[in-house]
Amino acid sequence: MGREVHRRHNRATLSKVGELSLKLSAEAALLDIEGTVGSIAFVRDVLFPFSRARTNAFVRAHCEDPAVRAVLDQTAREAAVDVHDLNAIIKALHDWSDRDVKVTPLKELQGMIWKEGFESGEIRAPLYDDAVDAMRRFHAAGIRLFIYSSGSIAAQQLLFGHAVAGDLRPLLEGYFDTTAGPKREPSSYHRIAQTIGLPPERIVFFSDHAPELDAARVAKLQTVQLARPADGVFAAGTHPASDTFAGIDLVTVNV
Repeated sequence: MGREVHRRHNRATLSKVGELSLKLSAEAALLDIEGTVGSIAFVRDVLFPFSRARTNAFVRAHCEDPAVRAVLDQTAREAAVDVHDLNAIIKALHDWSDRDVKVTPLKELQGMIWKEGFESGEIRAPLYDDAVDAMRRFHAAGIRLFIYSSGSIAAQQLLFGHAVAGDLRPLLEGYFDTTAGPKREPSSYHRIAQTIGLPPERIVFFSDHAPELDAARVAKLQTVQLARPADGVFAAGTHPASDTFAGIDLVTVNV
């Protein structure tokens, strides 16, 4: 950990292996959730099992609700099953869930089920303290904050509205999910930058996943990898990387 490494990238200086001293000029931060501001374990071990265990009952109880029906119809189309075959639709949803397929109807249904859990108090989101501190620091410095996650926008709002640290939604200006496009496609980041209304060079994307960062960099966004050993993530070596947001500063003027 004490070996000095010096590397210039996105105006970043790696001061020590695993530690990042970084000051970037930007106007907005685009944040991934899983493995970045919150642990992979929380999503994998709490949220996913919670929704999977309740999918069957939820679908059968709410299949006539217009919003749920729309999700089920989209599931049927994407899974190539009969829209009237509820058993086949549920089976497809379970299959996608078991394989963690990033498909919009599954994510929307999960968000609906999680809503019940968050609002009942059964679920609270234990976000990383350093991430919460950074969000507050960035916001206080005038940096616009946005979320980009494969989870639905509704699920994202629930998570940040019911965090252990409190309601963090006032810090956030907007949310993006797979309806903006796949996270490994540069076009998705172009689309997000256009929606935000900033040149991509003025946005920093934070994620644990190197292929997502690669796509964002092709789209000209600045990039930082969160490589948290607790989540089994290690620096790819192709982006500035740190195991914490501590020491990372964003300023709205050129540096």
